[in-house]
Amino acid sequence: MGKTKHHSEKPLVGIIMGSDSDWSVMQAASEFLSSQNIAHECTIVSAHRTPQRMMEYATTAHSKGLKVIIAGAGGAAHLPGMVASLTPLPVIGVPVKSSNSLDGWDSVLSILQMPNGVPVATVALNAAKNAGILAMQILGTNDEKLLKKMIVYKESLNEEVMMKVKNFPPKK
Repeated sequence: MGKTKHHSEKPLVGIIMGSDSDWSVMQAASEFLSSQNIAHECTIVSAHRTPQRMMEYATTAHSKGLKVIIAGAGGAAHLPGMVASLTPLPVIGVPVKSSNSLDGWDSVLSILQMPNGVPVATVALNAAKNAGILAMQILGTNDEKLLKKMIVYKESLNEEVMMKVKNFPPKK
């Protein structure tokens, strides 16, 4: 179905997007998961142009061993919600500000405003890295090693800010 990162393991996270033009945003999720050695796959699945492919991907993802799906889309952004309607897995939606976007609001609202019964966890506009982090946190609820790695990651954020505090205000 798509390119798998960390070939030695079965992918735990599926990263899908409606178009190859979304990759410039979505690769941040892949890069974060790679940095944490979390096996994942990346592919293009368009809700509007390849609806049968979308249905197959969504309905078989859990049986392939995936645990979380990250779905990015711009414009009308139906991919995350449609995938969420077809899979028992948690879906994290990444609204993408695309060339035909209304400042990204169309994508944000299309992913965020899901009906009761079909939730999509939604991150900020173009925030694919946050989607990767959230996927790791979800996986960490059932994997002690990943939970510990997330604790270390959160501590590194704190350390990064504290280094900035020490060097603030900047010297002229």
